[in-house]
Amino acid sequence: MAATELYTKHARVWIPDPEEVWKSAELLKDYKEGDKVIQLRLEEGKDLEYCLDPKTKELPPLRNPDILVGENDLTALSYLHEPAVLHNLKVRFIDSKLIYTYCGIVLVAINPYEQLPIYGEDIINAYSGQNMGDMDPHIFAVAEEAYKQMARDERNQSIIVSGESGAGKTVSAKYAMRYFATVSGSASEANVEEKVLASNPIMESIGNAKTTRNDNSSRFGKYIEIGFDKRYRIIGANMRTYLLEKSRVVFQAEEERNYHIFYQLCASAALPEFKTLRLGNANYFHYTKQGGSPVIDGIDDANEMVHTRQACTLLGINDSYQMGIFRILAGLLHLGNVGFTSRDADSCTIPPKHEPLTIFCDLMGVEYQEMSHWLCHRKLATASETYIKPISKLQAINARDALAKHIYAKLFNWIVDHVNKALHSTVKQHSFIGVLDIYGFETFEINSFEQFCINYANEKLQQQFNMHVFKLEQEEYMKEQIPWTLIDFYDNQPCINLIEAKLGILDLLDEECKMPKGSDDSWAQKLYNTHLNKCALFEKPRMSNKAFIIQHFADKVEYQCEGFLEKNKDTVYEEQIKVLKSSKKFKMLSELFQDEEKALSPTSATSSGRMLLSRTAVKPAKARPGQASKEHKKTVGHQFRNSLHLLMETLNATTPHYVRCIKPNDFKFPFTFDEKRAVQQLRACGVLETIRISAAGFPSRWTYQEFFSRYRVLMKQKDVLCDRKQTCKNLLEKLILDKDKYQFGKTKIFFRAGQVAYLEKIRADKLRVACIRIQKTIRGWLMRKKYLRMRKAAITIQRYVRGYQARCYAKFLRRTRAAIILQKFQRMYVVRKRYHLMRATTIVLQSLLRGYIARNKYQRMLREHKAIIIQKHMRGWLARVRYCRSLKAIVYLQCCYRRMMAKRELKKLKIEARSVERYKKLNIGMENKIMQLQRKVDEQHKDYKSLLEKLTSLETTYNTETEKLRSDVERFRMSEEEAKNATNRVHVLQEEITKLRKELHQTQSEKKTIEEWADKYKQETEQLLSELKEQNTLLKKEKEELNRRIQDQAKEMTETMEKKLVEETKQLELDLNDERLRYQNLLNEFSRLEERYDDLRDEVNLMVSIPKPGHKRTDSTHSSNESEYTFSSEITETEDLPLRMEEPSEKKEPLDMSLFLKLQKRVTELEQEKQSLQDELDRKEEQALRTKTREEVEGPPVRGAELEYESLKRQELESENKKLKNELNELRKALLEKSSPEVTAPGAPAYRVLLDQLTSVSEELEVRKEEVLILRSQLVSQKEAIQPKNTMTDATILLEDVQKMKDKGEIAQAYIGLKETNRLLESQLQSQKKSHDNELEALRGEIQSLKEENNRQQQLLAQNLQLPPEARIEASLQHEITRLTNENLDLMEQLEKQDKTVRKLKKQLKVFAKKIGELEVGQMENISPGQIIDEPIRPVNIPRKEKDFQGMLEYKKDDEPKLVKNLILDLKPRGVAVNLIPGLPAYILFMCVRHADYLNDDQKVRSLLTSTINGIKKVLKKRGDDFETVSFWLSNTCRFLHCLKQYSGEEGFMKHNTPRQNEHCLTNFDLAEYRQVLSDLAIQIYQQLVRVLENILQPMIVSGMLEHETIQGVSGVKPPGLRKRTSSIADEGTYTLDSIIRQLNTFHSVMCQHGMDPELIKQVVKQTFYITGAVTLNNLLLRKDMCSWSKGMQIRYNVSQLEEWLRDKNLMNSGAKETLEPLIQAAQLLQVKKKTDEDAEAICSMCNALTTAQIVKVLNLYTPVNEFEERVSISFIRTIQMRLRDRKDSPQLLMDAKHIFPVTFPFNPSSLALETIQIPASLGLAFISRV
Repeated sequence: MAATELYTKHARVWIPDPEEVWKSAELLKDYKEGDKVIQLRLEEGKDLEYCLDPKTKELPPLRNPDILVGENDLTALSYLHEPAVLHNLKVRFIDSKLIYTYCGIVLVAINPYEQLPIYGEDIINAYSGQNMGDMDPHIFAVAEEAYKQMARDERNQSIIVSGESGAGKTVSAKYAMRYFATVSGSASEANVEEKVLASNPIMESIGNAKTTRNDNSSRFGKYIEIGFDKRYRIIGANMRTYLLEKSRVVFQAEEERNYHIFYQLCASAALPEFKTLRLGNANYFHYTKQGGSPVIDGIDDANEMVHTRQACTLLGINDSYQMGIFRILAGLLHLGNVGFTSRDADSCTIPPKHEPLTIFCDLMGVEYQEMSHWLCHRKLATASETYIKPISKLQAINARDALAKHIYAKLFNWIVDHVNKALHSTVKQHSFIGVLDIYGFETFEINSFEQFCINYANEKLQQQFNMHVFKLEQEEYMKEQIPWTLIDFYDNQPCINLIEAKLGILDLLDEECKMPKGSDDSWAQKLYNTHLNKCALFEKPRMSNKAFIIQHFADKVEYQCEGFLEKNKDTVYEEQIKVLKSSKKFKMLSELFQDEEKALSPTSATSSGRMLLSRTAVKPAKARPGQASKEHKKTVGHQFRNSLHLLMETLNATTPHYVRCIKPNDFKFPFTFDEKRAVQQLRACGVLETIRISAAGFPSRWTYQEFFSRYRVLMKQKDVLCDRKQTCKNLLEKLILDKDKYQFGKTKIFFRAGQVAYLEKIRADKLRVACIRIQKTIRGWLMRKKYLRMRKAAITIQRYVRGYQARCYAKFLRRTRAAIILQKFQRMYVVRKRYHLMRATTIVLQSLLRGYIARNKYQRMLREHKAIIIQKHMRGWLARVRYCRSLKAIVYLQCCYRRMMAKRELKKLKIEARSVERYKKLNIGMENKIMQLQRKVDEQHKDYKSLLEKLTSLETTYNTETEKLRSDVERFRMSEEEAKNATNRVHVLQEEITKLRKELHQTQSEKKTIEEWADKYKQETEQLLSELKEQNTLLKKEKEELNRRIQDQAKEMTETMEKKLVEETKQLELDLNDERLRYQNLLNEFSRLEERYDDLRDEVNLMVSIPKPGHKRTDSTHSSNESEYTFSSEITETEDLPLRMEEPSEKKEPLDMSLFLKLQKRVTELEQEKQSLQDELDRKEEQALRTKTREEVEGPPVRGAELEYESLKRQELESENKKLKNELNELRKALLEKSSPEVTAPGAPAYRVLLDQLTSVSEELEVRKEEVLILRSQLVSQKEAIQPKNTMTDATILLEDVQKMKDKGEIAQAYIGLKETNRLLESQLQSQKKSHDNELEALRGEIQSLKEENNRQQQLLAQNLQLPPEARIEASLQHEITRLTNENLDLMEQLEKQDKTVRKLKKQLKVFAKKIGELEVGQMENISPGQIIDEPIRPVNIPRKEKDFQGMLEYKKDDEPKLVKNLILDLKPRGVAVNLIPGLPAYILFMCVRHADYLNDDQKVRSLLTSTINGIKKVLKKRGDDFETVSFWLSNTCRFLHCLKQYSGEEGFMKHNTPRQNEHCLTNFDLAEYRQVLSDLAIQIYQQLVRVLENILQPMIVSGMLEHETIQGVSGVKPPGLRKRTSSIADEGTYTLDSIIRQLNTFHSVMCQHGMDPELIKQVVKQTFYITGAVTLNNLLLRKDMCSWSKGMQIRYNVSQLEEWLRDKNLMNSGAKETLEPLIQAAQLLQVKKKTDEDAEAICSMCNALTTAQIVKVLNLYTPVNEFEERVSISFIRTIQMRLRDRKDSPQLLMDAKHIFPVTFPFNPSSLALETIQIPASLGLAFISRV
C-alpha cells in the first residue's frame, strides 16, 4: 500500500510551526500524485494552503488516531515521527499527569516540578516482581527490570540517567537506589542499603548548587556501583565522580549559589561547636555573595546541615573528621576575603595582620608570614639557579582562587574516598548494578572547556546507546528469522575521532599546554590548520578567530577558545601547597596533600583538576623510570578521556537501561510543557534517534494471536482456519499487496511504518459500516414502530375531525347559498342606481367641458397662423443676408484648411499603412461603446421587466381591494337593516322597563325593613359563632400542641436511643476489632520472635555441642510451666553447613525473587542476633566459672535445705489433693451404681446432701490448688534467684538452672513476662467480649426488628396515602401477597438446607450402621426380657456405649512421642479428610487429655498438651506452604479448643451439651491457660493459611480478573509497543477467571472436608475476596491500558461471577461482597458518563468506597480503546476534585493488600458423643486403649 493513499479527505497531519513546533491540521480534499499544494484546515478553523517541497516532495507527517494518543510506549504508535512523540508526551504530561513514558528501551521522565505520591512503599511493593511491560512506566519498573535481569542472566546491569540540569537526573537515580535498597533487604539503620542512601545528602551538599535552571543542580557526574552477593542482597557500593565544577567555588553567576555546604555552614554558625570557625552571614563572604541569591525558597540550610552531619556519622566519618572538614571549608570562605594592595604594576602586598588571612592561617595551622609571602610571590627555577619573583595584584587574586579550587577538589576527593571506604564490603561481590547520573548535552551562548568535556562524554554515551539499540533490533530480527537489512543510523564515530584521535582536538590542546609560550590563539590556529576544510564536522565562525564549531549528534556548538589552556592545565603554585603541607597542628590537611607530587620545573605546576575520582586508576603497562614524574603532568582533558574510556568499558560489560530526563520548561512551573525546549532535549538525548531506527525497519510487531483477535472483523467465516498463522497470512495478502511492507516471523508479524495505521483505518471503516448498519436497522425498527403508533392515532383523530369538518362545511354551504342570493339582489339594485346617477352627471360635465376646450383651441390656432406668416418673411431675409456673407468666408477657409489637412492625412496614412495598432485602438473604443450600449439596453430591459411586474402586482392588489370594499358595503347594508329592527325592539323594552321600575321601588322598601331585622340577627349570631370558634381553635391548638410535644418527645427519645445504640455498637465493634487486630499483630510478631528464638537456641546448642560431640546433653528437668512455652524447631541453615544451605535454595528458586531476598535478609539478622547471644553465653559461662568455688562452699547447704523443705511441703499438698480426688470419684461411683433414679433425682434430699458435700469438697480442692500454685511459683522464683553452677558431676537442680541460662538467658525471662502479660490481657478481653457479645446480640435483635417493622409500616402508609381509596385495598392485598411469597421463599431455602443436612446425616448413618449391628447382640444380652416387651424399640439408642466406654483413651507415658508422631507429624491430611470423621485427631487428643485428667496426673496433662502444640508447630513449619496441611490443622486446633471449652465444666459452655456430655467434663484441672495458648496458635495458623492463600492466588488475580477477556470481543487489542504486556488472550499457561473460581472451589471443598467451622470459613473467604479486590484495584490504578469502558464491563462481569459463587456456597452474609466494593465502584467509574456537572455529582455520590486520589487517578488513566469512546476532559477532573476537596480520606493511592482482618473463633460445640468414636487401624495407634 502506498503511503499517499492515506492522505484522503479529513485525514489529519502535522505541519511545522515556529511557535508550537508542530501544529495539527486536517485535509480538505484528497491528495493526488503530482499535487504541489495541499488544502488544509487548522484546528482553530483557519484554512491554509501547504506547499510541498519541490525537491523532496515530502508530505507532512500523518497524525495518529485518537485512541493511540497517550500510549505508555511511543513505539506502539502507528506513525513514529517527531510530532507524534512530542504530542504523546504532552498529552500524558499535561492531561493525565503522567511523567514517565517508554520509548522502546528508553524511559522518558519529565520533571513535574511538584511532589507526586508515586514513590511510596506501597508503589515499590506493587512493582516488585512484575514484568516491565505489565505496569505503567515508572523508574521502579526500570529498576526492577535491572534487578531481575541481574538475578536471571547472571550479568551486571547499568542504569544510565541523563538529561539537562534541572531535568531530574539526581532524583531519578536516588529513587532507583531506594528501590534496590527496599527490595533487597530490610530498612534497619545498620544495614548497607541505608548507608548507600545516606551517601546522597553528603554528595549533594558538597557537589550540588543552585543554578538559574535548577535549585539542586549536580555539578559533577557520578557512577555508583551497588554490589550484591550471591543471594542478591546489597553488600556495599562504590562511587566514581567525573568533572567537578571547581570554578563555582570562586565564582557564581547572577541568581546562582556556591555549593550547598558553604551556606549550611553559615546558617549553622551560631552552634557552639562552630564558634571557633568564626563564621557569619553568607553575604559577608566573597565566595558566597557573588550570585546575590543566598537563600533557596523552601530550603532550611540549618536543617540540611543536621541531615548532612547525620549522614556523615552513619558512614563512619567521626566528629573529629567532620570538624576537620568544616575547618577547611570555613578556611576557604575566609581565604576568599583576603585582599591585595598594589605596590606597582608588577607587585602587590597583603596588609599586615589582615583579619581574613589570620583566620585562615589559624584554621589551617600554618604560619601567617609564609602564607602572605607566597600569596604575593612565586618561585622560578632555571637550570642553574632559583629566584623569587613578585606577582601583580591580578595574578595574586588568580593564584588565591586557584588555591581555593585546589583545596576544595582535594577535600571532595577525600570525602568520596571515605564514603567508598564506608560502603566497601569485605564479602565478595557477586554482581553489581551501576547507576550513572551524568550531565546531558549542553549548549549556551558562551561555551567553554566544561561544555566541551560534557558534550564529548555525551557523544561517547550516544554512540554506545545507538549500538545497543541497533543490536537489540538485530537480535529481534534474527530471533524471528526475519531477513536482516542494514539500517542506516547516525554514527558519531567521526565526531569522536575529531575530539580524541591522534592530532585531534584534545591532542592538540595537550600539546599546546606543553609549549612554554602556548596560548589559546595559537591553539586555535593549529585547529584551523589541522581540521578546517578537512573534517566536515569542524567549522570556523565567520566573525571570530578565537572560536571553533563542532557538529555534534544533537546540534552545532560554537566553543570559545579563551580559557581552554588554563582550565586544561589547572595550575596551582607549589610553594602554597608546601605551606599547607607543613601544617603540624592540622593533621587532616596533610592527609589531603599526602599524594601531592613536587613540580619538576618552575614553569610547571601541580596538576589536579577535574579528574576522575575513583578507586580504580588507569594503570600503565610497565613501570618505567620517570613514570611517576610524568604521571602528574596529565592534563584535565587527558584524565577525563581516560576516565571516560574506563566508564565505557564498564558500561559495555553490563546490560544498560536508559532513563532520559526531560525539563519541560525553564521557569520551574509545575506541569507546564514548552514544546520548543522539549524538542531540543528529545533530539539531544537520542529518543528521536531510537524512533528513527525503529521506523527504518519494521517498528510494528504483533503476535499471530493478537493480530487475529484485533483484525478478526476483517475476515469472513470461511477465511478462518484452524491454523492462526496461515489465516493471518491469507488476510494480509489480500489487504496489503506490497509484500515488502510486512514480514512473517516465527511468532510475530512485522509491519513497516504506517501499515498498522492502514489496517486500523480499514478496521475502523468496517466497524463504522457495521455500526451504521446496526443503527439503520434499529432506527428503522423504532421509526416504524413510532410511525404505526402515530398513524393509528392520526387516523382516529382524522375520523373525528373530518366528521366535524363535514358537518361544519354543510352548514357553511347552506348559509353561503342564502347569503349569495341576498347579496345578488342587493348589489344589483345598488349598482344600477349608482350607474344611472353617474351617467347623467357625466353627460352634463362632458358637454360643458368639450365646448370650453373647442373654443380655446380655435383661438390658439388663429394666433399661431398669423405669427407664422410674420416669422416666415423675417427669417427668410435674415437667412439670405447671413448666408451670402458666410459663404464667402467659409469657402476660403475650407480651401486653406483642407489643403493643410490633406497633407497631414497623407502623412498619417503612410504611417498607419505600416502599423495596424490604429485600427485596434479604434476597434477597442468601438467595442467599449458597444458593450456600454448593450449594458444600457440590458438595464433598460430589466427596468422594463421590474416595472411590468410592479404593474401586474398593483393590478392584483387593486382587484383584491375592490372585492374587499364591495363585501364591506354589502355587510354595512345588512347591519343597517338589523339596526332598524333593533330600534323597534328598544321602544318596546323601554316601556316594559318603566313598569318594572315601579314594582322595584315597592319591593325595595319592603326589602329594607327585612334587611335591617336580618342584619341585627346576623350580627348577634356571628358574634356568638366567633366566640365559639375562638374557644374551639384554642382547644384544638392546645390539643395539637400536646400531641405534637408527645410525638416529638417520643421521636426524640427513640431517635436518641437508636443513635446512641448504633453509635455505641459501632464504636464497640471498632474498638473490639482494633483491639483484636492489635493483639493478633502482637501475636504474629511474638510468634516470629519465638521462631527466631528457637532457631537461635538450636544454633547455640549446635555450636556448643560441636567442640564436644561426646558430651552433648539435653535438659530433661524442665518444669511444666516452662515446657508450655518451649517449642522445638528444626535447625536452620548456617554458614558452617554448606550442604544444608544449598538444598533450601534450590527449592526456593521458583519463588518470587524479592521474597527470597527478604528471607535471606531475615536470616542475616538472625545470624547477627545469634552472634550476640553467643557473646552473652560466653559471658555467662565466664561469670559462672568465677563464682564456682564460692558457691560450692556456701551455696549447697543453705539452698539444699530450702529446696528440701519446699519439696516436702509440695509432696504433702499433692498427696492430700489426690486423696480428696479419690474420695470424690468413689462417692460418684457409689451414687451411680447403688442409687435408684428416685434417690438420685435432682429434688431428692439425698441428692441435696451429696451436692452440698460435693461443693464443700470442691471448694477445699480449689484452695489446695491455689496453695500448690503459690508454692510452685515461689519455688521457680527461688530457682531463678540462685546463681547457676556449671559442674558436670552435680546431679541436682543446679544443672537445670545452668542449662537454662545457656539456652535462654535474658530472652527467656522477657519471653515469659510477655506471655503472662498476654494471658492477663486475654482473660480481661474474653470477659469483656462475653458481656459485650450478649448485650450486642440482644440490642441488634431489637434494633433489627424495630427497623423492619418501621420500614414496613412507613412503606405501606406512603403507598396507601398516594393511592385513591378504591386502590388502597388492592395495594394492601398485593403487599400481603409479596410478604407471604418472600416468607415462602425463605422457608423453601431453609427446607433445602435441611434436606442437605438430612442427606449428610443419612450418609453418616450408613457409616455407623455396621458398627451398630455389631454391637446390637452384646447390647441385647444386658437387657431383661421384661424391658424388651414393655419399652418400644429404638434402634438409635440400642447401643449403650456409655456403660462400656467413658470417652477416654489411655496410653503410657513412654508412648507420648509415638502418639505425637503418628497422630500429628506423620499424618496425611488427605487420607483423614476422605475416610474418617472431621476433627478426629482433635477428639483423640482430647480423650487422651480426659484420661490424664481422670488420673489427676498434671504432669501428663501438661506434657501431652505441650507436645501437641510443639508437634503442630513443627508440622506447620515443615509443610507450611501446603494449603491442605494448614487447613487441616487449623480445623483440628479449633476443634481441640472447642472440646476444651465444651468439656471445661463452665456453665456458659455446658448449656449446649447433652447430659451424657456433661458427665464427660474435666474434673481435676482448669485448662483456661492452655485454651488461650491454643487460641493464639489458631490465630497463627489462620494467618499462615491466609499467606498460603495469597501466594497461591497472587499469580492468578491480575491475569484472571483484569487481563483475560471473559466476554470475548468486548475489548479489542490495541497496537502493542516494544514493552509488550502479558497477552489478554487465553493461552494454555494463562490464568482465567475460571482458574480463580476453580481454586476457590478447591479451597472451600478442602475446608469443608476438614470440618472447619462455618464462621471460620466465612472469615477465610472474606479475607480471600479482600486480597482479590485489593490486588486487582492496585493493578488497575497502575495500568493505563486497563482503564477503559470495555475493561470496566469485564471487571463487573468477573465480580458478578464471584458473587454468584458466593450465592452457590451460601456465603453472601460473610461480608466478602463488601470487600469488593472499591473494585466494583472503580469498574462503574470506568463505565459511567463523564461529561456534565450532573455526571460529576453522580460519580461523587457513587464512589464512596474509593479515595479522592483513586478517583482522580482512574479518570486520568481512562483511555478509549476504539474511536467511539471519548476521553475525560481536564475540566471534568477539576470539577471532581473541587467536589471532593472536603472529603477526609487517606491520601494513599493503593490499597493495603497485606492487611489481614482480625479473626475470631466463635464457640461451636460438637454433638458427637466421645464414647462412640472409633480409632481406625490406619492411624497406627494400637498402643492406645479405650476406657
